[in-house]
Amino acid sequence: MKKKLIILLLLCVLLVGCTKKERKIVNILNWSSYIPDEVISDFEDETGIKVNYGTYSSNEELLAKISSAKKGTYDLIFPSDYMVELMKTRGIIDKLDKTRLKNIGNLSENFLNLEYDKDNEYSLPFLAASVLIVYNKDNIKENISSYNDLLNPKYKNDIVLIDDQRMMIGMALQAMNYDMNETDDFKLDEAEKWFKRLKKNIKAFDSDSPKTFMISKETNIGVMWNAEAAIALDNNPSMEIVYPEEGFGISIDNFVLPVGAKNLEGAYAFIDYILRPDIMKKIIESYPYKCVNKETNKLLDDTYLNNPAANISDEVFLSGTFVKNLGKYIIKYDKLWAKIK
Repeated sequence: MKKKLIILLLLCVLLVGCTKKERKIVNILNWSSYIPDEVISDFEDETGIKVNYGTYSSNEELLAKISSAKKGTYDLIFPSDYMVELMKTRGIIDKLDKTRLKNIGNLSENFLNLEYDKDNEYSLPFLAASVLIVYNKDNIKENISSYNDLLNPKYKNDIVLIDDQRMMIGMALQAMNYDMNETDDFKLDEAEKWFKRLKKNIKAFDSDSPKTFMISKETNIGVMWNAEAAIALDNNPSMEIVYPEEGFGISIDNFVLPVGAKNLEGAYAFIDYILRPDIMKKIIESYPYKCVNKETNKLLDDTYLNNPAANISDEVFLSGTFVKNLGKYIIKYDKLWAKIK
């Protein structure tokens, strides 16, 4: 009898231990190539919280994963502006308790209280990005200043684009001086025709690492996120950075809590950790997007500050155009993207 009792007690201890361990796991879903492994491992060492870290390559992929997963599968996600608004309307994200974030004051006021989430009830900015043209001046002798310049037949099979339906359809619309969030059927048909003209010049769609095509010289022109362009420029000073004259798309990715998150304590701890100026500095040094942390901006060195793709002024950045939540009209973009690709 005593032996059975001892075994039962040991089982209870083991079960309690497993439960405690389970509570100290935070499940995070984020964009690929966004947070260095070092930052995650340092967070684990400092807090004792284990990070299960998954990735996605588009907002649409994120939405599909969250929509199909059981509640509680993820504790923290990083949707872009328009996706925050969409998720909010679908009731799949929760409001933030900002009182739990002691480092929230480090965020720049220029990136708070924006249209997609007034008062930042559901989201806080993590990093900002803009779409830019980058080209290799050693091999491209013509001056490129416009999306329409990319239609030149000389650039056959020489362009890499990000694999992002809203930004790329938006590019086609902007090339014709339309709003990049257009829902008019005629204008969307015009965007399809524009893309068909560009098609022969496209070598690849790549959201994970379009810079690789430029660095390896597989392509001489890219339309990509500013951080990718910044890294390409660091590798080859002959790269030219262009803010297209028709305008450009911008995006802010955000800290967001999905409904049913099991480890809110771990999620808030991770957010607050990332909001530290020294930690965000490590992220920006690896992935030189637009920094929204005003205290981190004071720590960045000339490598970042002198790179025109990385160090975009707030004024220039905010002159770009946000992708908007189109509600039921998004199906038009889905069908158009399927035709384009």
